[in-house]
Amino acid sequence: MNKTLAKKYQKAISSIKNKYVTIERLSHVFGRYPDIIAEELSFFDPLIRMDISYNVKDLLPVIEEYLSEIEASKDKKEHQTTIKKKMILEYDSVADFVYKKMTVGGLVDRNIVLSDTDLRILKKIIGSELVARRKK
Repeated sequence: MNKTLAKKYQKAISSIKNKYVTIERLSHVFGRYPDIIAEELSFFDPLIRMDISYNVKDLLPVIEEYLSEIEASKDKKEHQTTIKKKMILEYDSVADFVYKKMTVGGLVDRNIVLSDTDLRILKKIIGSELVARRKK
């Protein structure tokens, strides 16, 4: 069950004011066949397929819990720092970047891991060097 469909079912079930809602009644509100609704809601309770008089309102707390779990587990992207011209101008060329960031005592250290920001700076430096070569 995906998040969008779960939200649609939550909204449809909560919009019905009756205390007891069957799959038939939900199908009239939701606009799908009862068999399809039973199949999709069986994600939350498998007994819904067998019992035609199942109260769908009982699934509302389970659906809300499922949606809150999805929201809690959602990975938030880290804010990317913008690459400013000042950051790029710190390095004269790709070789200068490699020397300043990736060497220890004049020797290239293979164990150094560049951050995302460093890689984006390196990409900009490479791009500017390629443009300079094309102009020549």
